[in-house]
Amino acid sequence: MVRIRSSQKLFTAEEVANLTGICLEHLLVLARTKNLGFLSKAAEVAGTQVERWLFTNSDLMILTVLHPRCQH
Repeated sequence: MVRIRSSQKLFTAEEVANLTGICLEHLLVLARTKNLGFLSKAAEVAGTQVERWLFTNSDLMILTVLHPRCQH
């Protein structure tokens, strides 16, 4: 079971990895293959574009059902 604040609408890939126990590598592969989450382009201070995966509450619940915690 994953517990989250009801006010939080979006989660970064790092937050999802910590909440679900799925390693970041497996999480990103699963997100790409199952079309979960979305890429956001964030502008950094230096003016470069950085891609960041964001997930919704429903994406988080689907991930917990689809993939067990990583043991490595």
